[in-house]
Amino acid sequence: MIRFFDIFFSLLGLILLSPLFIVLALLIMLESKGGVFYRQSRVGKDGKEFRIFKFRSMRVGADAKGLLTVGSQDARITRVGRFIRAYKLDELPQLINVLMGDMSLVGPRPEVKKYVQLYTPEQRKVLRVKPGITDYASIEYHNENEILARAEDPEKTYIEQIMPHKIALNMKYINHPTLASYFNIIWLTLKRIF
Repeated sequence: MIRFFDIFFSLLGLILLSPLFIVLALLIMLESKGGVFYRQSRVGKDGKEFRIFKFRSMRVGADAKGLLTVGSQDARITRVGRFIRAYKLDELPQLINVLMGDMSLVGPRPEVKKYVQLYTPEQRKVLRVKPGITDYASIEYHNENEILARAEDPEKTYIEQIMPHKIALNMKYINHPTLASYFNIIWLTLKRIF
């Protein structure tokens, strides 16, 4: 039943948001060289890797300088990038991943392989389900970049504090993946954005 709602809402979202996609694509192309989308390899269900879609918010090649984004003033982020990140608009193309079946609307955020390799056997349980665009951890850590910007060692803070807490929040949905919690997370996410 959740897959039905994933297909329905992602298709509806892509149709309704297509004018916004066009505007954002033009703004991204006008500001900096490179493609409109940023594709990055992430780890999904059962440890299978897939390429996630995002609107490009950084200069081309910026991820070579580190996988974590540290604060909204990270010099790698473009002006348009700051705006689309603030309102989570960079995540909208992941509706394509949902439609393709790589992701769900609701589920643990897909992580890069580097950090998945650090998971304990218990933490690897998050790989039993499809990753999602939003979940309790996404709502709780909507300002993750700002938290990392204040950290003395951002990567250490992410690995030792943020990542374990996010996985614990992921398990809250994974252990009770009902339609009610699915719609509750979508509602809480919309509330947080607006």
